[in-house]
Amino acid sequence: MKCGYLILFICLGSSGLRAQQRVLSGYVQDAGTRKPVPDAAVHLRGTHTGSTTNTEGRFTLKVPSPAIRAVMVVSCVGYQTDSLAVTYKNEYGIKLKPVPGVLTEVVITGVSKATQARENPIPVIGVSVKAIERTTESNIIDVLVKNVPGLNAVKTGPNISKPFIRGLGYNRVLTLYDGIRQEGQQWGDEHGIEVDAYNIGRAEVVKGPSSLIYGSDAVAGVVGLIPAMPQERDSTLHGKFLSEYQSNNGLIGNGLRLTYGRGNWSYILRGSYRIAKNYINTIDGRVYNTGFRETNASATVKHVSSEGYSSLNVTLYDNLQGIPDGSRDSLTRRFTYQANEGAADDVQNRPLVSDAMLNSYRLSPLIQHIQHYRLYTKNHYRLGGGDVDALLAFQQNIRREFNHPTQPDQAGMYLRLNTLNYGLNYNAPAVAGIELSFGLNGMYQSNASQDATDFPVPDYRLFDAGAFGFARWKHERFTLSAGLRYDKRYLSGSDFYTAANPATGFDTRVSGAGVTGAYLQFPAFDKRFGGLSLSAGSTYALSEQISLKANIARGYRAPSITEYAANGLDPGAHIVYLGNRSFKPEFSLQEDLGVDVSNPNFSATLSLFNNHISNYIFLSRLLDADGSSITDAQGNKTYQYQQAKAQLYGLEATFGLHPAALKGFTFNNALALTCGYNRSAAFRGTQQQGEYLPLIPPVHLLSSVSQEIQLQWRTVKAINLKAEADINAAQHRYLALNNTETFTPGYTLVDIGAGAEIQYSKRCTLQLQLQINNVFDVAYQSHLNRLKYFEYYAASPNGRSGIYSMGRNVCVKVVVPF
Repeated sequence: MKCGYLILFICLGSSGLRAQQRVLSGYVQDAGTRKPVPDAAVHLRGTHTGSTTNTEGRFTLKVPSPAIRAVMVVSCVGYQTDSLAVTYKNEYGIKLKPVPGVLTEVVITGVSKATQARENPIPVIGVSVKAIERTTESNIIDVLVKNVPGLNAVKTGPNISKPFIRGLGYNRVLTLYDGIRQEGQQWGDEHGIEVDAYNIGRAEVVKGPSSLIYGSDAVAGVVGLIPAMPQERDSTLHGKFLSEYQSNNGLIGNGLRLTYGRGNWSYILRGSYRIAKNYINTIDGRVYNTGFRETNASATVKHVSSEGYSSLNVTLYDNLQGIPDGSRDSLTRRFTYQANEGAADDVQNRPLVSDAMLNSYRLSPLIQHIQHYRLYTKNHYRLGGGDVDALLAFQQNIRREFNHPTQPDQAGMYLRLNTLNYGLNYNAPAVAGIELSFGLNGMYQSNASQDATDFPVPDYRLFDAGAFGFARWKHERFTLSAGLRYDKRYLSGSDFYTAANPATGFDTRVSGAGVTGAYLQFPAFDKRFGGLSLSAGSTYALSEQISLKANIARGYRAPSITEYAANGLDPGAHIVYLGNRSFKPEFSLQEDLGVDVSNPNFSATLSLFNNHISNYIFLSRLLDADGSSITDAQGNKTYQYQQAKAQLYGLEATFGLHPAALKGFTFNNALALTCGYNRSAAFRGTQQQGEYLPLIPPVHLLSSVSQEIQLQWRTVKAINLKAEADINAAQHRYLALNNTETFTPGYTLVDIGAGAEIQYSKRCTLQLQLQINNVFDVAYQSHLNRLKYFEYYAASPNGRSGIYSMGRNVCVKVVVPF
């Protein structure tokens, strides 16, 4: 209760901070067409005070009165950023010059405060709400993969995607929701990101170590998901309705957002519901148990004054997710399902899945049930010539995995993770052109098994604390930034005993007198990890069209709970995990070089990276004396974590052609190359037999051509056409040691789409989008798709092994603002 009172006090206390203020308003237009520019960011330089233009290009912004030396910065994807001094006027008109394909917008992820992307030495890619709404995929991570070169996803079915950046993932990629660490058992292969995809107003991806700002778990980068936060406070109810249908798995999704603002207060309600059945491809037919049912709800109360703002937010996520296991009939290759337990379960003679079961929206009893709740407050205020940011958040993640067909209500894995996040930053006023920021942040966690039968990880308590300092200096065309951080992690757990329950035959946790003769699955532990992170980089604008970047950073990551202490089956992943308590923290040293080139006719970027990681942790499959995989009765394979030196290097390059003479035409290309090596002397020169790192994406080229046509019709205001080729090379650099990975052939997917903007009222324009993914219904397996390895037989009648990815998918989406 004391914590609840504190959050309420922080949020509502701002009402006593009112001061004399001015309300600035205005409009943002395209300098060429004089049409409104929606979703443009308007903010005061060096602060978090900002707004966003509505569909008519208009904005309002509350500032102190008088706003001495205030500078208003206006930015939007595809336009040159503009700035102007705030004078005595209260109404401003801004005309932005279009530069298609150029990322000059303001970003906030991976930096101490808002800054222009081109002035950040670490590569940061922003994905606008327009790009998100025009990209139709099964989940938000897959949407970002289509828009950010160097970002990939490890998949376990259509609704489970874990972000990988430059060959690194799991706990090395930190996912943020509204600036708060997403804490939901990230160690698991099949543990997706628990967010409402229909409520993301913008995303930012940092490619490179960001431990300096966020602490452990950000050595590969950050995926920042920023929920839509409309700024209108005009005493009018606003909203947005989104609906989509996808033919392949019959996905039906609907989302609704309502906003209301008056005076200093604004209120937001959001909700969504998505349901899908089993997806289909030409090799497997419908893939059994890949359907899902997802429900989301959230609310925000925000108070804005001339000194800053406070917000109180709550989110609820509930997902029933199928758990595919890939069991089949050996001759027909039709999917089968588990009906018995233990020795009574003959994997090779399970009953066949009927066509009715394959085509139904009804989920199997063997599913995951994931619930994620957040309650958090964010606060930003001016203080002593600078500004301060404070956040306090509570998250609870409940994960149940039901894998017992004879007792479907008995969870195999049942974990409850409670996390308290905290953070405090102070951005000092600039002195001699130097901007200084100081901060501390961290979290406290408690993870405990409930009524379960499988225990992959022990109960544990975790406390993280870290402090950082960051400096940024800008002079004319030159920007220099540098920072330092130190983190400490405390990890502890008590003895954890298990024994067979005589009534059910399943394992159960025991304590007290019950430990006599029981199995000590997890001995007690009390561990300390610590690490120093640092970063130094610079950017130099050779001209308005060419910018150079260089950065070097040392990242830190403490071992995850599975890497350190795992000893058991994760039923959803179908993996028996074994950890290692002698592991040391990972430290990365990464160099980045980049160049951005843009002009009215084309744009291009090149980013080179070289990353050395000491104490790199990876999974390797265990084999018995005969060279066969060590498995349990249900065929679940055993993997053990290893540690070694590693090196990853590569590049991302983009080229966009958008001739000024061909309005609305763009030809975009994005290339990504990542190489990963185990640098242990024992594996030198062994290539697939130990030298190559696992889960390294192949060479990837995404090429698209699009045309947007502005119309003068009464109702249809614009149409857009797009064709895209997603080219994935064969992956010859894979970890074949102990049959951990296999060769993956190359493939090319073709997507086409068309859309229209339809004005159905004076102020509102409906967006309609039709997209066909995998037009030619190509049968393929992504190298990072775990379903590729869901196979029970050494050979099959059709020569195909594992499960293939989704086939042709016709998608329709409509977005209706009001």
